[in-house]
Amino acid sequence: MRNWVGRSVLAASAAAVVSLAVIPVVLQGQAGRGAAPAGPRVPRTADGKPNMNGIWQTFGGANWNLEDHGASAGPFFQEGAIGAIPAGQSVVEGGGDIPYTAAALAKRNENARNRLTADPEVKCYMPGIPRANYMPYPFQIVQSPQNILFAYEYASANRVVNMGKPTEAPVDSWMGWSNGKWEGDTLVVDVTGLNGNAWLDRAGNYTTDSTHVVERFNLTDADHMNYEATIEDAKLYTKPWKIQLTLYKHMEKNFQLLEFKCVEFAEEMLYGHLRKRYN
Repeated sequence: MRNWVGRSVLAASAAAVVSLAVIPVVLQGQAGRGAAPAGPRVPRTADGKPNMNGIWQTFGGANWNLEDHGASAGPFFQEGAIGAIPAGQSVVEGGGDIPYTAAALAKRNENARNRLTADPEVKCYMPGIPRANYMPYPFQIVQSPQNILFAYEYASANRVVNMGKPTEAPVDSWMGWSNGKWEGDTLVVDVTGLNGNAWLDRAGNYTTDSTHVVERFNLTDADHMNYEATIEDAKLYTKPWKIQLTLYKHMEKNFQLLEFKCVEFAEEMLYGHLRKRYN
């Protein structure tokens, strides 16, 4: 298994991330210079921004369901406990439910009933934002002043956050179009241009081509990051709503992203019905 970030994603994104080689440093003894952050000291890059370089992952049941859910049997009884669904607490702000309109809630429930064939994850489609950040796979952040690369292990998905003058998406896509800025020590990413095909989890919570996401990444210390995403879509929700979770930095020796090119695992589901059958 090889490190596909170095050979594939970074190579493909080279033109967009020319200046990725930022030398990370930890600023120390800054109290006298007025530059120390309000919370615990965090590692910083040479330009003084919080250093988010590394491989991150969240843990919990958000990819199963963003809302509260109890443990339940999996879709295939043959898998027994191995395929069961673990319980999880809501990551929706306040521990509540997503504020759907009545029609959108009915569609979400229909999605849930058909999730084995309708969930884009089953088919190895791109996960979209914010789902890519809380799937049960790690992702890597490579940071520079001009652009920030997010490389995801799942399906080799990736995106580049433009840190310069905001630009518009040339076309809608699964991963959308990301413009970023710093608000103090918080990285704020405005995501537009989503194609509306992605789901938010395996429970059928979904998006449209009007979905707008604003993400906030904030280091709480060198190895932990607070992640928030505010989601708005007048087609689906009665008001904007927010999720919050913690990202953990992988500290294992020689840890790296591996390949999970899942198309080959989904070929039978996607194309099996096209196979010529003989009597």
